[in-house]
Amino acid sequence: MREGYTRAMSLWEYANPKRFMGWTAPVMPWIFGAAALFLVTGLAWGFFFTPDDYRQGSTVKIIYLHVPSAFMAINTWIMMLVGSLIWLVRRQHVSALAAKAAAPIGLTMTLIALLTGAIWGQPMWGTYWAWDPRLTSFLILFLFYLGYMALWAAIDDPDTAADLTSVLCIVGSVFAVLSRYAVKFWNQGLHQGTSVPLATGERTVSDIFFVPLAISSVGFILLFIALVLLRTRTEIRSRRLRALQLRESRR
Repeated sequence: MREGYTRAMSLWEYANPKRFMGWTAPVMPWIFGAAALFLVTGLAWGFFFTPDDYRQGSTVKIIYLHVPSAFMAINTWIMMLVGSLIWLVRRQHVSALAAKAAAPIGLTMTLIALLTGAIWGQPMWGTYWAWDPRLTSFLILFLFYLGYMALWAAIDDPDTAADLTSVLCIVGSVFAVLSRYAVKFWNQGLHQGTSVPLATGERTVSDIFFVPLAISSVGFILLFIALVLLRTRTEIRSRRLRALQLRESRR
């Protein structure tokens, strides 16, 4: 038991800013390369080498952008929640900076999901927007991303900003969960059920669409990891630079 505790504590050393900068530098090019490979393969396969749907035509191919971006929009907020909780409990600066770094990525993913969903839904629903439970919860999640980023920008003290944004992240997690499970909570919505339910493993898409969808989804995940690492490194450098400037101004 003591050995397991010691091993767990040693893992926290990788969250030390200096150690974090050291181990992320060599792995980032590999993650970016793998992300590019999976994204190009999945999207090219999906858009150019899959047939049109008998009902939706070629618009069904937007699934290769919509589903991965929606998946990442929700899970980015969950990752931010984990980072925020670690900050509140252990006061690990890298975790707070990683949550801050992930927010613009999650905002972009949410925007992509909303736009592609509107384009995909118009032929089926006859409108680009409806106050469907999942669409509405995604819009609220988008606003929470904006509020989170605005709160970081509005507060000068980084520790106070991390505290307040962590609380906001906990509150916003309710809408992240609603965005994921809204179609199960409210059956009257226009949005279809989940294409790939993770709990049951049952799929509503055939293999000819699912395989490139899975490949592009892996690409989105790898791209997210690479961008979070890159932006977190930038945040660490920025904090160091501010500390040096403050030290020089006091001399």
